[in-house]
Amino acid sequence: MIGKERVGARGPGKHAPSHMKVAAQLASPGLDGPDCALCPLSHVKAGVEVRVKQLCAGPEVATRLREIGLGEEQIVKLVTGHANIICLVCNARLAISAQLAQLILVEPFVPV
Repeated sequence: MIGKERVGARGPGKHAPSHMKVAAQLASPGLDGPDCALCPLSHVKAGVEVRVKQLCAGPEVATRLREIGLGEEQIVKLVTGHANIICLVCNARLAISAQLAQLILVEPFVPV
């Protein structure tokens, strides 16, 4: 939950949005390995730093994610990856649902 609104929530009886299917299709088979080109944030192991490459959420949700620091090219460290995904963004911990994390495509981050 972010503020008073739920980001990425669906009403009862609605089907998964088409942008969720996009995230699933773009994910590579080696989701947890270093060879993962683009994979959902929900498939990253705890303790790993990644760079956000694409937001597959709807325009309103994508805008809200950018406002809270989860925009493209942002470095994110996954703290835990259970029912709620907790990640470190700009020295702040942020909790998002696994469903929303599925819509955030990331790539491995290798510090220079």
